[in-house]
Amino acid sequence: MTAPLLVADQVWVTTTTADRIPPSTHRDDLRRAAALPLWRAQELLTGRALLRELIAAVRPALAQTDIVPDRRGKPWLRGRPGLGISVSHSQGALAAGVAAGRALGVDVQRPAPSVTASFTRRLLHEHAQQLAALPPARAAEEVAWVWTAQEACVKADGTGFAGRPWTIDVPPGARTGRWGDYRWISLRDHSPTPLSCAFPTAETLRKGTR
Repeated sequence: MTAPLLVADQVWVTTTTADRIPPSTHRDDLRRAAALPLWRAQELLTGRALLRELIAAVRPALAQTDIVPDRRGKPWLRGRPGLGISVSHSQGALAAGVAAGRALGVDVQRPAPSVTASFTRRLLHEHAQQLAALPPARAAEEVAWVWTAQEACVKADGTGFAGRPWTIDVPPGARTGRWGDYRWISLRDHSPTPLSCAFPTAETLRKGTR
């Protein structure tokens, strides 16, 4: 894995590719993978391996803790609701994140060779015109960056597609922004593959402790 990147206070992200990390051999991970189709099991086990490596680097005592989904499917460490975790896969690209004291969403996306104008408008809305003059591959890459920020937000919120990520305003080229109580960051200076993360803002966390 890449060295853990500290993207905010107590928020770490790391990346790798599936061919560079052996799958997890953790007993609970293997049990969950056994119920999945082969391709999905391989994704789960490599993603869990990367996540456990990151946890071992920043919270060593928790690296072997079972990873369990909540009622909406968002993963958490069993008995450790204060540690946010997230994993993402895209055509062999992997990303994982850990956040102490807050929820977290991480998303990685390999760009398509090109994207349709209708899909671009669906994600970018009034910003879509900014991509019209770009070569198809470059426009598709920018759409992927936007999508990772949108998807990271709803993953942090635990709502997934039900959170309607395509409605989140992410301008092309932006590196950070806000969506309600969440801050998103696109790691454009650190990852050649579109990669973003999202987590509750410091103001939200302070409100929650009052």
